[in-house]
Amino acid sequence: MRYHPIGQSGLISANLTLGTMIFGENSGRSTPEADALRMIDAYLDAGGNHLDTANVYAEGRSEEIVGKALRGKRHEVLIATKARFPTGSHPNAVGLSRLHLIDSVERSLERLQTDYIDLFYLHCWDPITPIEETLRALEDLIRSGKVRYLGLSNFKAWQVMKAQGCCDQLLLNRFIAGQYQYSLVKRDVEYEFFDLFASEGMGLLPWGPLGGGFLTGKYRRGAEGEGRIAHTADHTEEAWQRRDTEQNWQILDVVKELAERHKTTVTAVALAWILQQPVVPSVILGARTQAQLEDNLRANEVTLSAEEIEQLHAVSQLPELYPYRMIEAYGKREL
Repeated sequence: MRYHPIGQSGLISANLTLGTMIFGENSGRSTPEADALRMIDAYLDAGGNHLDTANVYAEGRSEEIVGKALRGKRHEVLIATKARFPTGSHPNAVGLSRLHLIDSVERSLERLQTDYIDLFYLHCWDPITPIEETLRALEDLIRSGKVRYLGLSNFKAWQVMKAQGCCDQLLLNRFIAGQYQYSLVKRDVEYEFFDLFASEGMGLLPWGPLGGGFLTGKYRRGAEGEGRIAHTADHTEEAWQRRDTEQNWQILDVVKELAERHKTTVTAVALAWILQQPVVPSVILGARTQAQLEDNLRANEVTLSAEEIEQLHAVSQLPELYPYRMIEAYGKREL
């Protein structure tokens, strides 16, 4: 395991974070509690120190499992959790209001069996609550000792910049991390967020680094198979029709070729590519089983050459959009 600071902060994370979204879910593709506890132990034994959860994952069961797993070793591990999405049916049980954020943190602390959260994310932008209200509530949580560092997820670039600008204007703690979907089959964040995060001193912690399982190599052309994305609703980010494209199959072919060259797995190569990208201090693993976790951890055994990185960049190239193509072609200056 390797370790990096998250953004321009003193918070040090393992370069592989264990995601716990499906721990304790009531579905056929979840991780039962007993298996989840064993996976957390295995991750920690491998040198991991960062668990990622959220108040809505498995309706709170994910946080409960994380809290149970960390009894007696809480201070050795970073806990990241989130709030924004509905936790009830009444109108104040959602959003980034002072009321909902403080209530969410209190409930998360209870489920996690701890008195502080290392990294607290805003799970999505709230178009109703003034951002100043949200930021002042977060500052109060930090001053109370219940939250240590701040992150955000699923914000547009201008929303990130507005939040950071308001923090500066109001002399409040800034955001150090952002969680966004990022993989060889989903590179959209490169248009805006790589430069933004570098400029603002933030770390990018990608979720969905294997494209919902597509980059494990278990799917075949012309057949949806039995994996998770084959059963994912069409409106979701990881739906099958968003993965079943000719470019994605070509990407997978190259990843398989490199896996054979390095005598490793397709999964390890796909994760190793992300680990070698700028502004990425840690990648969030979405393993469902112990075997998948062990496969994911092999990513640290792979170092891709500059030529191999370029090969993957070429096959997964993003569409040329305005104004990015024009800026790249005409916007450079040299002295």
